[in-house]
Amino acid sequence: MAIMLEKNGEATYRGAAGNLSDQALVSMLEWMADEEVKHAEWFSRRQQEIAFESLNPVADAMGREMFEDLLNGRSFSLDDVDFARIDHIGAMIETFIEFEKDTILFYQMLEAFLQDEQTLQALKKIIAEEERHIESLQAYISEDRTIEAGGH
Repeated sequence: MAIMLEKNGEATYRGAAGNLSDQALVSMLEWMADEEVKHAEWFSRRQQEIAFESLNPVADAMGREMFEDLLNGRSFSLDDVDFARIDHIGAMIETFIEFEKDTILFYQMLEAFLQDEQTLQALKKIIAEEERHIESLQAYISEDRTIEAGGH
């Protein structure tokens, strides 16, 4: 799921960047897309290594069930957002911020299941990078830009 999140974010940011004329925003979205690629690659490399050690099958089943309940109602996807209907950059950026927040929430939930300290520290680094994405997006909005999407 983490790999899917990162690939989805990358594709969305690149797609949005291709439809904008504001070079500052295009550069930021391309930077974010590049970071999402690095995150997806890290998760792909670690996929086999990230094992949730099974000490108690009943507890594991309960943990999986709890995890699924926590995720209930969150799509963690930008696929269902119709960007053609978003006519203002601010609305688009707010959508990106919510996606980043959901991604962080998902990774924070993963932390509780990780056993390996090195993996946990790397995940915390990715969370910090996702938080920087939010900060960058919020800084862009705070500049009170009034441009509209579809600038190309």
